[in-house]
Amino acid sequence: MSKVTVAKSAGFCFGVDRAVKMVYGELEKNTNVATLGPIIHNQDVVNDMKAKGARIIESVDELSPDETVVIRSHGVGREIYDQIQAKGNRMLDATCPFVSRIHKIVAEKSAEGYFILIAGDRDHPEVQGIVGHCDENCMVFKDNFELKDFFEKNYKNLQKKLAIVAQTTYNIVVWGECLNVIPKDDPNIVIYDTICNATDTRQSDAAKLARESDIMLVVGGRHSSNTVKLYEVCSRYCKTYHIENSDELRSLKLPNAKNIGITAGASTPAYIIKEVQTKMAENEILAANQDEDIDFAQAIDESFKKIHTGEKVKGIVIAVNNTEAIVDLGTKHTGYVALDDLTDDPSKKPSDIVSVGDEIDLVVIKVNDAEGTAALSKKKVDEQAGYEKIVQAKEEGTVLEGVVQSVVNKGITLTVMGVRVFIPASLTGLPRGAELEQLLKKKVEFIVIEVSEGGRKRAVGSIKAVQSAKKEEAKARFWETAEVGKTYTGKVKSLTSFGAFVDLGGIDGMVHISELSWKRIKHPSEVVNVGDTLEVYIKDLDREANRISLGFKKAEDNPWEIFKSQYQVGDVVKATIVSITSFGAFAQIIDGVDGLIHISQIADQKVENVKDVLTVGDVVDVKIIDIDEESKRISISMRALLENENEDEAEADEEEAETEAAPAEDAE
Repeated sequence: MSKVTVAKSAGFCFGVDRAVKMVYGELEKNTNVATLGPIIHNQDVVNDMKAKGARIIESVDELSPDETVVIRSHGVGREIYDQIQAKGNRMLDATCPFVSRIHKIVAEKSAEGYFILIAGDRDHPEVQGIVGHCDENCMVFKDNFELKDFFEKNYKNLQKKLAIVAQTTYNIVVWGECLNVIPKDDPNIVIYDTICNATDTRQSDAAKLARESDIMLVVGGRHSSNTVKLYEVCSRYCKTYHIENSDELRSLKLPNAKNIGITAGASTPAYIIKEVQTKMAENEILAANQDEDIDFAQAIDESFKKIHTGEKVKGIVIAVNNTEAIVDLGTKHTGYVALDDLTDDPSKKPSDIVSVGDEIDLVVIKVNDAEGTAALSKKKVDEQAGYEKIVQAKEEGTVLEGVVQSVVNKGITLTVMGVRVFIPASLTGLPRGAELEQLLKKKVEFIVIEVSEGGRKRAVGSIKAVQSAKKEEAKARFWETAEVGKTYTGKVKSLTSFGAFVDLGGIDGMVHISELSWKRIKHPSEVVNVGDTLEVYIKDLDREANRISLGFKKAEDNPWEIFKSQYQVGDVVKATIVSITSFGAFAQIIDGVDGLIHISQIADQKVENVKDVLTVGDVVDVKIIDIDEESKRISISMRALLENENEDEAEADEEEAETEAAPAEDAE
C-alpha cells in the first residue's frame, strides 16, 4: 500500500486566509460584495463566493453605488485606491501585510530617487500592484538571466541607486541565483528580503518531501503563482503533477508509487487538500460522496480547530508592525497581539519583542467568530512564568533588577519578568519627602518582600533593603582595614552646623567644622557643599560607637607655618583691619593669620578710642614687633613706623643745621 504524506506547510497562507474570511464575513452580513479580480487563485472558492452573492469586477468603473469593494490579497497600485476614493464606495483592503510592506518600501525608495528592480512575473497582479507604487521608476525581471543582462547593459548608465525587492511568492531557488548576479559590496544597491516566510517554508518543505517521494501532487489553481513555483520546485526531484482538486485525479495516469507526497499552494483550502489525500490513501478515483453539494465556507470553517477565551495556544508570528504582532494560530481566526499585550515597557516596539517566524505561547483574550479574529496576550503567559520566578526570588532573597516605569500614588512601579512590582515610597531608599520622579526610567536593584495570592499576579519590592544590605557589607569591609591616618576619597553627604558627613563607600565619617579650614568659619558650607569630593584621613576611630572622625586640613596648608617661613620681627608689612576692640585692633597679615595692634601702638600720641583712628577694612602699614610662637600671637605696631619717621626728620633737621653753620665758620 502506498504511503501518502502531506507537506506540513501546505495550504492557506495568512494573507489568503485573511482575505477569504473578510469576504465570507461580509457575505454573512448580506453585504453587496464586489472583489476587484478573483479574491484568490482558487476557482472552487471563487465559484462558491459567487454563488453566495459576491461579484467579480475587473475595474473600479464597474462598481455599483451600493457595493463594498474588496482589494484582494495581491494588492493594487496607488491609482486604484485613488479611483475607489473618487467613486465613493466603501472599501475593504485585504492586501496581504507582506505585500503591503513591499508597497511601502518601493514607494519610499522611489521618492528618494532609487530605481526599483522587482523579481517576479510581470503579468501577475501582485507584481502589477507593486509597480503601481513605483511611479514607473522600475523594471521587472523574471530570473537571474534577465537580471544579469540589466547589469551588463544598463546599470552603468543608469546613474541611480538601486532598490531590489521580490514578489512574495518568488521561487527561493531562483532568488538565490539572482543574488549571485548582483554586484557585491556596492553601496548604491539595497536588497530587501521580501519573499514571504510562508512561501519560503512551503517551498522548502515541498522540496524536502519531493526528495523523499516517488511522485508529488501539487494542489492549487492553474493561475496561482506560488502553486506554479511549488510545481517547479518539486519537479527538480521527482515526477510531479499539478491539479486543482481531487476531481482531476481520475484523468491522471499515475504510476505505481510507494511514496506519494502532497503539497498545495497558498490559495488552496484545507478541505481540498484533505480530499486529495483521502482519495490517494484509499486508492480511489472518486470519493463516495462526489455528488453531494459542498458548502465551501463551512468546509473551510470546519478545517480549523476552535479556540476559546482563556485558552493557552501556540502561534507563529507572521507579521509585525508598529502597534501589534499578527499571529497564525492554525485556526480559522487571525490572531492579533496588541503592543500592550506584548509588553509593559512603553519604550519597546513590537519588533523589539518578537520577530516574524517566532513560535510563541499566548493566551486568548477575546474571540470574534463573526470577524474571524482573536485578541491574544503574550504578556499574560510571560506574567505566569515570571510570577513563579518572582515567588522563588522572594523565598531565596534574590536581588532583582528592573527599570522604573511610572510614579504612582505613594510609590513607584516596574515590571520584571512580566510581573508588575510596586515599591512603596518608604522603601525606595530616598529620604522622606523626596521627589520620586528622580527614579523614573532608572535601573534599580530590589528584593521581593511580598507576592499576591490569587488571580492578579503582583508583588511588592524594596530598594531600601538592598541598599541597607550593601551598606552593612561595606561597613564590615571598612572596619576590617580601617586605621588612624589612612586616607580615603569620599563624597560630602550632608552638612550640619558642627561639621560635614562624608560617605566613604557605604559608611559615613564626620569632618568637624574645626577640621574643615585653618581659619575660623561659621558654617561648613563656607568650605564644602553636598556632593563635593574630598580627600580625608582618619583622625580617630570608635568601633563600639561606630563613629569615625575625619581630618581634612593639611599641615602644609597651615597659615601659621606659612607665616613663620616668610616673616620675622622687624618686617614691615601691609595689614587689613578685620576687627576693633576697646584695647586695640586686629589686622590680617596673611589669610588665616592676624596680628594685634595694641591701642598704645596705633599712634605716637595717646588714643582714647580706636574707632577714632581706624575702621574695619582699612589697609595700614605695620611693623612686626613680636612673635610668640608658643601661643601663636603676633604683635604689630603702627607707632613704631611713626617713631622712625620722627627720628628720620630729626636727623634731617640736624644735618641741615650743620650745613648752614659751615659757611659761617669759614667766614670767620
